[in-house]
Amino acid sequence: MQKSVRYNEGHALFLSAVARKEGTKRGYLSKKAAENSRWHEKFFALYQNILFYFENEQSARPAGIYLLEGCTCERAPAPKMSTTGKEALEKQHYFLIVFGHDGQKPLELRTEEESECDEWVEAIQQASYSDIIIEREVLMQKYIHLVQIVETEKVAANQLRTQLEDQDTEIERLKAEIIALNKTKERMRPYHVNHENEDPDIKKIKKVQSFMRGWLCRRKWKIIVQDYICSPHAESMRKRNQIVFNMVEAETEYVHQLYILVNCFLRPLRMAASSKKPPISHDDVSSIFLNSETIMFLHEIFHQGLKARIANWPTLVLADLFDILLPMLNIYQEFVRNHQYSLQVLANCKQNRDFDKLLKQYESNAACEGRMLETFLTYPMFQIPRYIITLHELLAHTPHEHVERKSLEFAKSKLEELSRLMHDEVSDTENIRKNLAIERMIVEGCDILLDTSQTFVRQGSLIQLPSVERGKLSKVRLGSLSLKKEGERQCFLFTKHFLVCTRSSGGKLHLLKQGGVLSLIDCTLIEEPDASDEESKVGGQVFGQLDFKLVVEPSDSPSFTVVLLAPSRQEKAAWTSDISQCIDNIRCNGLMTSVFEENSKVTVPHMINLAAQQSPISDVRLHKDDVDICFSKTLNSCKVPQIRYASVERLLERLTDLRFLSIDFLNTFLHTYRIFTTATVVMDKLADIYKKPFSSIPIRSLELFFATNQNNRGGEHINDKSPRLCRKFSSPPPLSIPSRTSSPVRTRKLSLHSPITSQVQSGENSRCSVSPASAFAIATAAAGHGTPPVFTNSERTCDKEFIIRRAATNRVLNVLRHWVSKHSQDFEMNGELKMSVICLLEEVLRDPDLLPQERKATANILRYNEQEDAQLRIEDILQMADCPKAECFESLSAMELAEQITLLDHIVFRSIPYEEFLGQGWMKVDKTERTPYIMKTSQHFNDMSNLVASQIMTHTDVGSRASSIEKWVAVADICRCLNNYNGVLEITSALNRSAIYRLKKTWAKVSKQTKALMDKLQKTVSSEGRFKNLRETLKNCNPPCVPYLGMYLTDLAFIEEGTPNFTEEGLVNFSKMRMISHIIREIRQFQQTPYRIEHQAKVTQYLLDKTLIMDEDTLYDLSLKIEPRLPA
Repeated sequence: MQKSVRYNEGHALFLSAVARKEGTKRGYLSKKAAENSRWHEKFFALYQNILFYFENEQSARPAGIYLLEGCTCERAPAPKMSTTGKEALEKQHYFLIVFGHDGQKPLELRTEEESECDEWVEAIQQASYSDIIIEREVLMQKYIHLVQIVETEKVAANQLRTQLEDQDTEIERLKAEIIALNKTKERMRPYHVNHENEDPDIKKIKKVQSFMRGWLCRRKWKIIVQDYICSPHAESMRKRNQIVFNMVEAETEYVHQLYILVNCFLRPLRMAASSKKPPISHDDVSSIFLNSETIMFLHEIFHQGLKARIANWPTLVLADLFDILLPMLNIYQEFVRNHQYSLQVLANCKQNRDFDKLLKQYESNAACEGRMLETFLTYPMFQIPRYIITLHELLAHTPHEHVERKSLEFAKSKLEELSRLMHDEVSDTENIRKNLAIERMIVEGCDILLDTSQTFVRQGSLIQLPSVERGKLSKVRLGSLSLKKEGERQCFLFTKHFLVCTRSSGGKLHLLKQGGVLSLIDCTLIEEPDASDEESKVGGQVFGQLDFKLVVEPSDSPSFTVVLLAPSRQEKAAWTSDISQCIDNIRCNGLMTSVFEENSKVTVPHMINLAAQQSPISDVRLHKDDVDICFSKTLNSCKVPQIRYASVERLLERLTDLRFLSIDFLNTFLHTYRIFTTATVVMDKLADIYKKPFSSIPIRSLELFFATNQNNRGGEHINDKSPRLCRKFSSPPPLSIPSRTSSPVRTRKLSLHSPITSQVQSGENSRCSVSPASAFAIATAAAGHGTPPVFTNSERTCDKEFIIRRAATNRVLNVLRHWVSKHSQDFEMNGELKMSVICLLEEVLRDPDLLPQERKATANILRYNEQEDAQLRIEDILQMADCPKAECFESLSAMELAEQITLLDHIVFRSIPYEEFLGQGWMKVDKTERTPYIMKTSQHFNDMSNLVASQIMTHTDVGSRASSIEKWVAVADICRCLNNYNGVLEITSALNRSAIYRLKKTWAKVSKQTKALMDKLQKTVSSEGRFKNLRETLKNCNPPCVPYLGMYLTDLAFIEEGTPNFTEEGLVNFSKMRMISHIIREIRQFQQTPYRIEHQAKVTQYLLDKTLIMDEDTLYDLSLKIEPRLPA
């Protein structure tokens, strides 16, 4: 066994000889012996990061070698000794070399002179390669920066050279003109008359004529200038200049944001990574911040160029700046491509408490203004689209003959190409930011939200009802439980978990101790009470069928039931539909894993690719690009690559695929199908899938559906102990005939490879082994409804045709259920579509092979489709407002006004159908016909703002006007507390109107507290930075809420302008559809959560009284009458 470490002794001797002759530092030092603590004088020589010591200066071989890499050197105090040796000690100077690991004693050395001691300490501290490496990295970054500057200067020099050549040509042309004019002047000289001999009267007449000609000329030019100032061209140029000024301001803000990102986060974290106990590694710092520092350098150069052009105003030439910027914007591709991974690394690092504490310290810096690191990392994602919008506006106000027109169009086209590469990344980034925002709202924190595969689905307020064992409601408290505060819960649904939180008086969220985090894989959803459960029937009658249950069966603890109560039938349908689909997705993941994987160690994201390599019948259509489909690298909730572009046929094929249905795909399709197809085409496809499943479903899907069944018949043995095969799935009915005494909850468990057995079996040959895919087809046949089915004929159960028909029926019912429950406006506005759905469902009910669960699900969809929306509408309130009762502003409290403004705003906001958000109809000429409800919302906003301004201007004395302003600011603050940010903006915009803002005497009477409160409200709803403060506020608030609609319309316009709906090949741009759906889903989440505010007719009568409203001109005239303009 080797006892010592071998090293190259010959090379060490060579280095010692070099050190003795050419070492960095050489000389005699006293070395303390480790055995007897005595000091021995040795000759030391330092060469690079190796320290040699010799017995004396003439020794050929070194007595010892010390490797200094990773060590520290510092001065040391003299050791304590008796008074006799004190004088000798004072002449000695000590220093220590401390090695960077345990078990190695420090090396103690001393010299007689202090200067020599300092020289040795400094030389040893610099003997390290790590410092050189860090310095090299810094120099490389500076070198790259300088290379970019040199390239920029080269391009600028070429352009200047071209300009000089053009100017030389122009100078030559002007010289030629001057020569020609001089020749003409010389020819005209003989004809000049001697003016000295002219008559004085003639001279006077000529002076008068000259004056008249000058006056007429000046008048003519004045008219020309005035006409030009009022002309469309001048107006366009003014708008163009304003766009440029706004771009400079936005660029200044962006550079400042990048400066904060680099100097407040990146550079401090680099220093922390170099510390002795680093909370983060250098690799993680590079992964989080990517090339943000290079982006900052680039935009600093661009910003300096913009400011230089502004200095030359009114001549604003920008095209050449974009020509310089465009080649360098490719660095954004690396940032965007790795941005999602950046946020994933950051989420993982936050699990380290030291790093999380340090990050919160950095985020508390005043320069950050309360923004998190994730916010700063997302700013570069929106810079390219911002340039596209700016160039689009510039081109709209740039004449076709303008010298910059072609250059600006070229820059816009290049930026749009770059922007297309960014679209797939934005939605994933927004999802991660949403998860992190919710995680920070919860006081205890929630580690599952740091899992980047979690996708946010919905959130809202539900009432949790008390429950006892077996999930039954307590009879004692049924009568006393209405919508009470103590039962209200803030619920968050993700693709894998369901969170239940309580809200404290301070507004913070706390997870419930039991049942706060529910794993959906352990849950069973019970939407309707069982016919045999008397207590459930009583509970349904008490709560109007608004309650539903989640039966939770954890593997390591006793089962329990969570009973939740929705505020309306629409809310219940939306919650149960999403929960059911999430549970189906989890079950699909487990089943597809068993179908495709041959090795249980292979993870699900790699499943499809491995199946494509190993199985001859695996479906490459799920991940391989083709002429009619193109996939993204990101995965959806079913672990299948997301679709980037596809034909309508392939999208309908994915919608009706029997193997899985991703909830994000389903939501995107149902939100945006009107852009690329019609409701009739979708209904026809669903009807074909139900009536003719074998001819409508792709053959590859059917082959894969039964692939594993054939493998099982071949006798493959599967390890029953595989964790993937022992998973429980929440909703499916059992695969064996249950006994009469079995629990309805327990029989819902699914064993993926358990056989379907009958009560009587004749032998081994009578057994029917069912594959996971087949099990999935049976299990998803009306999952989550009622009692499990009982098959009387095992041969019928194992028949492929029967399984396919049951799976096809389930898929059709699943899509219709989502469509009818979450998009009921489609059927309210299209009677033909509603009748076709009813006819299809009635045909399903006549199917003799229909399972009981399918029959119940069909009846539920029919019943919901026939329900009428009983919610209060603005038309009903207007009819109530015709009553003769009158209320004045002074008699109404600020609370009453704020509550009724919030109620009216939400009623108008929720009435907007989602199809009006498609196609930018609100910006078209016929916008009143195409988007009537959006126009009504805009009109209601203007009416409320005019009402506030008119009410203030009706007062004649200063004190009354100041009191009205203070009351309206209080109303706005209450609206903020009610999450009505639309109402806040209505009031603040009224107070900022010129007719009110100019009343200096009135504002002087307003209290300082009111002015400070108004500044705070204005900052919240400010449009600065694309409503960045309002967006952060909305991320951290829980519905009900009324956001400002204009913010979402701006986002939708940006998406519509940035990318087309179809590619050049005619494929649907489904990435764009996904981004549009993301915004519509957020809007509909706020639309579907109602306020629990009672309608007060006396207040709404005042708020909707249009006779109190003055127009803008009347308000300004009244303002001038109250406080006239001061003389100039």
